[in-house]
Amino acid sequence: MTSPNNEPAEPRIVTSSPSAVVVDFDAASAHSSLHNEELAPTPRDQRKWGWFEIFNVWTNDVQSLAGYTLAASLFVTAGINGWFVLAAIVLAGALVMFFVNWSGRPSVAYGVPYPVVARASMGVRGAMFPATIRGIVAIFWYGAQTYFASTAVALAINAILGEAPTGKFLGMTWVDWVSYTAVAAFQIWLFVRGLDGIVKFLNFAGPAVYVVMILLLVAIWWQAGSGLLGAVGDLFAGEKQGTAAMGAFVSVVGTMIAYFSAVIINFGDFARFTRNEGEMKRGNLLGLPVSLTFFTLLSLFITAGAYIVFQDGQGEPLTNPADIVGEIGNVWLSILAAVTFFVATVGINLVANFIPPVYDIVNLKPEKLNFRIAGFITAVLGFIIGALWVSLIGNAGLPKFVDTLGAVLAPLYGIMVVDYFVLRRQKLKVQDLYSMEETGTYYFNKGWNIRALWAFTASAVFAVATVWVPALHELSGFAWVLGAILGAGLHWLVMRNQTLEAPADKVAA
Repeated sequence: MTSPNNEPAEPRIVTSSPSAVVVDFDAASAHSSLHNEELAPTPRDQRKWGWFEIFNVWTNDVQSLAGYTLAASLFVTAGINGWFVLAAIVLAGALVMFFVNWSGRPSVAYGVPYPVVARASMGVRGAMFPATIRGIVAIFWYGAQTYFASTAVALAINAILGEAPTGKFLGMTWVDWVSYTAVAAFQIWLFVRGLDGIVKFLNFAGPAVYVVMILLLVAIWWQAGSGLLGAVGDLFAGEKQGTAAMGAFVSVVGTMIAYFSAVIINFGDFARFTRNEGEMKRGNLLGLPVSLTFFTLLSLFITAGAYIVFQDGQGEPLTNPADIVGEIGNVWLSILAAVTFFVATVGINLVANFIPPVYDIVNLKPEKLNFRIAGFITAVLGFIIGALWVSLIGNAGLPKFVDTLGAVLAPLYGIMVVDYFVLRRQKLKVQDLYSMEETGTYYFNKGWNIRALWAFTASAVFAVATVWVPALHELSGFAWVLGAILGAGLHWLVMRNQTLEAPADKVAA
């Protein structure tokens, strides 16, 4: 392995916080097909993220147009009281916090991204398979979120034009297409600026969205009057009782967990940049249960108020905030809200749905692909998917789309957690994560851990079946939970008798 100027790369020491380990990593001895600058352990001097950066990752994820639309859709379709839906969403946020605290720990300790962590359970070659699956799911989300962000831009353009055009191609007007193309181009421009530029963008977007959401709520509450509080209970009263209501409650929890599934599995891609585990956990606490509770309350009252003010209690409530803003009829509020929602959705789209597949694509051919090339591949594929959202992909409904993608990713999380915490007892031999030596800890069978791949396949097939097979429909909201439990259980079952534990690393003083 050589450095960019063709000189032998010098061995380097990666140190971390007291919650991490001291890792001796020799880049020169790493196999070229498993290592490059993006996949190497993050040096201590590059770990600059604190709790605020992690907080804003979650805040922007929650605040995106897709996040609002999903929450509002669950209030409308769950069939239980709106306050119970709110409680289910908050519970999901708390559970996701615990899940990402676990998935982020190996990356905080060793400074490596998820595709490298996956090598411990799947093999140094086998990890390409789950990383590719995760990358495909993230690209689907990237395209969907790009479309949702473009609806905010279209809102602003239509507010200025005064009348929306009617002619459509693939379900979108010329304004929609101009907006969609502009959003896609803007995201590429941000990507070219690098990760530091994206983080600065997020730090601005998070607080800005809350300002606009509060203004939107005030505008709607002013028109709805004092009856809004009571109307929330009446509008989302729900018809399900007893066991059915409990099942719906758990289903909402499962769907919301599935919404965060892509970030849950690849959270190590962000955690590797944090200064220590304490900063990561603090950011997760404030960004998930705390921020999610506040945002969901805003979503609940805005959705209910808009239904009362603009629809006179008729038809289905509006679930896209861009549509709600458009109904207000104030051009300046429409433009302000459009810009803010666009900013929030684009920010999290880059961090949660763009950067992870870029790492995954680089992981396929580290010696030939770099961050920039993989980024343009992701952008092109995401553009195609987003362009088909209205006419094809979105027809299944956002909750079903979320549950399906979550079902695919869930076993990967279960496998990673049980492998790292139970089977390996939180010990990794970092050098072997980049080695193709047959004696390497993670070489398995020519680089592939066939047992783990079978565990993933069986778990994923069943989890996806709960979403699409009518006989298993009652389990659809549990797809992520079932997939994760099955993945963890099957992986432990097939690997429990294997010698997995790597030599202990020194704990930093």
